[in-house]
Amino acid sequence: MPISILPSFLVYCYVGAITPGPANLCTLAAALRYGRGSALKQWRGLLTGFFLISMVSVLVTYFLGTLLNEYVGVFSWIGAGYILWMAWHMFRRAGDLSSWDDDQPTFRRGLAIQLTNVKVMVFCLTALASYVLPYSRAFRDLLLVGLFLPFTGPLCNLVWLFAGASLQKLLANHRKAVDTVMALSLALCAVSLVWPH
Repeated sequence: MPISILPSFLVYCYVGAITPGPANLCTLAAALRYGRGSALKQWRGLLTGFFLISMVSVLVTYFLGTLLNEYVGVFSWIGAGYILWMAWHMFRRAGDLSSWDDDQPTFRRGLAIQLTNVKVMVFCLTALASYVLPYSRAFRDLLLVGLFLPFTGPLCNLVWLFAGASLQKLLANHRKAVDTVMALSLALCAVSLVWPH
């Protein structure tokens, strides 16, 4: 990747990582409901999942290259369906503290959220296909960018986690409203994945 497009690549990484998506919203919800310590367990799973997706994206991009672009739309629809399911699940249980006991933030829960997060899949594949492939098809170059990508999303997940932990006491008396807003935000993420630009 030429140094001249590095600023564009970094802006892409930041915007893609900090904007609301399933992992960021689930991180915020976990921190609001359970606090920083419990949410960090889930975050470790998110980090691991992001790393795995990034490495698989490197392999897929290396072997399939630009042929992959035609399937991104299919992944987007599958991901939108999953995100809508998560939104419905959150909305249905809005404000009901007893129903959240089975959803404690865990490493496995974070890993599952991330491994099914189409936003991250599209993010990684787009970064590699748009910022690396036009300039180099070398596995080493794809791998270097692929190793950098897990430092973008999970670091931004931490921003959402600490924001949620900071707001936890303030929003404790408004759980139903917060859960409803989180569910609607997830639904908006799903729509934005498939809505024509």
